[in-house]
Amino acid sequence: MADLSRRNIGLGSKPGLIVVDMSLGFTQPESPLGGHFDSVVAATATLIEACRARDLPIVYTTVVYDRDEDASVFRARLPSLNILKRGSAWVAIDPRLVPSESDFLAEKHFPSAFVGTNVDAYLRSQSADSVIVVGLTTSGCVRATAVDALSHNYPTVVVRDAVGDRNPDAHEANLHDLHAKYVDVLSLEQTLQLLPKRSKS
Repeated sequence: MADLSRRNIGLGSKPGLIVVDMSLGFTQPESPLGGHFDSVVAATATLIEACRARDLPIVYTTVVYDRDEDASVFRARLPSLNILKRGSAWVAIDPRLVPSESDFLAEKHFPSAFVGTNVDAYLRSQSADSVIVVGLTTSGCVRATAVDALSHNYPTVVVRDAVGDRNPDAHEANLHDLHAKYVDVLSLEQTLQLLPKRSKS
């Protein structure tokens, strides 16, 4: 059967950028959770720079576990998550994408950036009217975050060039499904064109 009829929504006048789990545990191929994502990191860095130049709100997420009870079912399902304990180098944001003091860093236990965090409250406090989602991985935390952004009633864009997955087939299937039902999946260039104009200094 064909996909449902849909139309692109685009972005509002003040989108917030959510950088999902671009920590060393996911960006480094030697990590059991990681892969070869240099192009995703580079595209994300370009988008962060563009959003920062426009004073748009930027959220980073990282998965951090303090106790055995934290997300115990999720971790039992995926034991590799156990490397993401507080104090581990794997939970640090990739140094190619270091947050600024004005960015919001959210620690999370579950796939979605919105579950058990203050991400929605922060975006509302910054008057964000839409969301851009980038990061890792497409079939996991990116998808969960994008669907939850829609569930919080944000027009949402997932940037194809700035998300990645260890499984290429899962990457493509999830981008197709997200675009078919939930969000706009756009290229980096298309997304940059949707950003508000820079304010004159």
